[in-house]
Amino acid sequence: MNDQIDSGDEHGELGDAEFAEFMELAAQEGFEAEEVEGAIGEAGHGPLPVLAVVGRPNVGKSTLVNRIIGRREAVVEDKPGVTRDRVTYEAEWAGRRFKVVDTGGWEQDVLGIDASVAAQAEYAIEAADAVVFVVDATVGATDTDEAVVKLLRRAGKPVVLCANKVDGQSGEADAAMLWSLGLGEPHPVSALHGRGTGDMLDAVLEALPDAPAQTFGNTVGGPRRVALIGRPNVGKSSLLNKVAGEDRVVVDALAGTTRDPVDELIELGGKVWKFVDTAGIRRRVHLQAGADYYASLRTAAAVEKAEVAVVLIDTSESISVQDQRIITMAVEAGRALVIAYNKWDTLDEERRYYLEREIETELGQIAWAPRVNVSARTGRHMEKLVPAIETALAGWETRVPTGRLNAFLGELVAAHPHPIRGGKQPRILFGTQAGTKPPRFVLFASGFIEHGYRRFVERRLREEFGFEGTPIHISVRVREKRGRKK
Repeated sequence: MNDQIDSGDEHGELGDAEFAEFMELAAQEGFEAEEVEGAIGEAGHGPLPVLAVVGRPNVGKSTLVNRIIGRREAVVEDKPGVTRDRVTYEAEWAGRRFKVVDTGGWEQDVLGIDASVAAQAEYAIEAADAVVFVVDATVGATDTDEAVVKLLRRAGKPVVLCANKVDGQSGEADAAMLWSLGLGEPHPVSALHGRGTGDMLDAVLEALPDAPAQTFGNTVGGPRRVALIGRPNVGKSSLLNKVAGEDRVVVDALAGTTRDPVDELIELGGKVWKFVDTAGIRRRVHLQAGADYYASLRTAAAVEKAEVAVVLIDTSESISVQDQRIITMAVEAGRALVIAYNKWDTLDEERRYYLEREIETELGQIAWAPRVNVSARTGRHMEKLVPAIETALAGWETRVPTGRLNAFLGELVAAHPHPIRGGKQPRILFGTQAGTKPPRFVLFASGFIEHGYRRFVERRLREEFGFEGTPIHISVRVREKRGRKK
């Protein structure tokens, strides 16, 4: 079986002959070429470009976001401060897809939750590929708007200036006054009524990069990036010091000692790795104030940049909901995953018994992740960490040839057909792997495939092809009903 699996850097790109054969199969099953190519393209590209919508409170950011995404999802109310968390939505304009991040209003010299909201908006700017800066044209440029301009200039991101609340010709002059901000042409818009949003979105597409191809791990000889994540005080910094063989980062019994992600090049198992020690992720991140809040945001960014996440769990305590949330964050980010159970040397037989039961019940959904039982304090089983990471990365990069995948799907559907629903039995007709890092599959079907059956397909994919240590993304395209050709 292994000789049929390619672990190279193809990123789901099919060879000419394989692609032609695949498209012929799609045509036989009634799928249009554009439909198939679009589905593979969506599943196979890298992360979508990100557009952050920022501005001071109550200038209409959430209304504009609803207008961009074409539906009312962002909460809108005629008072400042309704939006607090950064909320991400997918949008499409002129055939291009991108992510839109709605942020809370930015204000200077604020305290408490308002400071957290401002920090969140600043992080959104830092993480974005381009920014829409929303200004209330009826009020004009305020001191706060001027401060946001300075923030945007420091960030160095492309900016589209949106002059909102221009409901008619009379407001055009108000919008023109915003040239004074020095950000280029103000785009007069009425987010409430949709006036001018098309022209503004055309400018947004010019500022946004195209969706990039997957590039993880392509640098020849470059160290692989490993993020150490977990709750505060589970031993991340101690583990980093132990694998480094020296005290590289500060360790203290006080939870939350680490604030900024710390990158360290470490030689381990005959290779150089880039380990990233991160701040502990606390419960209710959006209610944290100041440094703790910002530290949690930086940790999330470190996970996005990593290739594999090593999640540390404190075995002396029960597995918590927060542990599960942290694991989910790594899985949703599409990272390879290793679970390290720390402080194993402190366990007695009774605690080990109950811990195994907890792992079965609380972490059963990630049974595919390699597991190591370690002690960051004594160095116990540290030699097992590198093989676990390498196993996870190998699964993360695995690609199954289309012919082998379709032979597997044919046998699977014949032996275990989808349940009949409403008198009809949907079938998986064929499929392909659109990308790797993590593995992403597109299945083409005759009808809606239930979530439970998708999980069943994922489980059988793992049994057949391995994929140890990696999440798997499966998307399904249903054949559109068309009239019979006469």
